[in-house]
Amino acid sequence: MPKLGMEPKRRAALISAVIDEVGEAGSLDVTVSKIAKRAGMSSGLAHHYFGSKDQMLIAAMRHILSVFSKQVISGLAAATGPRARLEAIVRANFEDHVFDQRKTSAWLSFYALSQSNTEAAHLMRIYHRRLRSNLLFDLRRLNRAAEPIEQVLSALIDGVYLRRALSGAGPDPAAADTVLLALNALLAGER
Repeated sequence: MPKLGMEPKRRAALISAVIDEVGEAGSLDVTVSKIAKRAGMSSGLAHHYFGSKDQMLIAAMRHILSVFSKQVISGLAAATGPRARLEAIVRANFEDHVFDQRKTSAWLSFYALSQSNTEAAHLMRIYHRRLRSNLLFDLRRLNRAAEPIEQVLSALIDGVYLRRALSGAGPDPAAADTVLLALNALLAGER
């Protein structure tokens, strides 16, 4: 019988262990046993809390997305005007913490998992919808062609992030500048 009050601590330890293990392996080629051992518990207890390795990865991604969301919200709160808000959203996608090698591996593995796991696919859709909604809110205040601009901007954010992540070179503030230059060109079109 699990000790009372330990569940949140153990779940957090398992989430951290998933991120560490996937980060070291660079893929989902990790076992629940290794994850549990890193978290300081048995694999049976890990299964008790999450049920499967996929559920552990989904919980880890929820955690990563929660941290990311707080960064976006913080950036948006400090921004004044639609252009500044768009810049805050773009910059949040390229901050140093986003390129933590462990998180990058988890993200890339999560993209792969979302192709075969319905819950992971649902979480990915939520992430994309939130990005789309955040971008459209301010793009509509700047340009009549907000929807096509959002589609290109979202693709640029994901594409530049993926290229940077796959290069293994780590964070690069210029990556956000590249996307922002493209945004300026897109906004310079029809108003």
